[in-house]
Amino acid sequence: MDNATNKAKPFEFMQCISIIKSTAKRAADLHELRDLIATVSEESIFHHTCQYFLKGRIREYTNDFAHWVGESLEESALAEQLSSIDPYEFKSISELRSALLTVIDNYFESFPEPREALAGEEFYFNETITIVFPARIRAKNLAEFLIAIRYIDAASIYYHFHEARTRLGSGTDDFSKWFDEVLGEQELARRLWAIDPFMHSIEGIREHIVEIVDEKVKRDMEITGVEE
Repeated sequence: MDNATNKAKPFEFMQCISIIKSTAKRAADLHELRDLIATVSEESIFHHTCQYFLKGRIREYTNDFAHWVGESLEESALAEQLSSIDPYEFKSISELRSALLTVIDNYFESFPEPREALAGEEFYFNETITIVFPARIRAKNLAEFLIAIRYIDAASIYYHFHEARTRLGSGTDDFSKWFDEVLGEQELARRLWAIDPFMHSIEGIREHIVEIVDEKVKRDMEITGVEE
């Protein structure tokens, strides 16, 4: 990399902590779930869909709504439809909310009287308060970024790769944006952006990023050589 690139703005890794807040709203059946999805805050929709990927475990379904519908209501067909909704395909939470409602409304046309959850298995709507702060780790070039991404906390990867797609409102992520706009690595940015956040766990995302950046760093070393 040339001197101009070396002097580029470093990437500052951020860390985030999520605090769950109850909305005091709950649903005992699919009709109640539908009505509350239509009226709860965007923060609640975000928590139960986009922030599903921050959970430390992988379940059969890909959002909390689908999981409850499949496990507590035993409406597996609807659960699969809800689970197929990729929250990162939408430019806003409002559009995501509409997609969830459409799937449920269409289901009602064939099954107008779905099951009711057993007592104690109602769906509880929550919100998340996210506190963001510097992780005190910076990368000035790809080599430093590669070292950092190997060991940075999973919550940091979530913040920069998953949450950023909603925060930036452009479907991109902080890593790809930095590669493209600061380092001028458009092809690398394109490859990173192409990683589907909907199809991988956070650790899976980490592995893909490491593989892509490591390949680029090694290729640059072969071309330019390594100084003694």
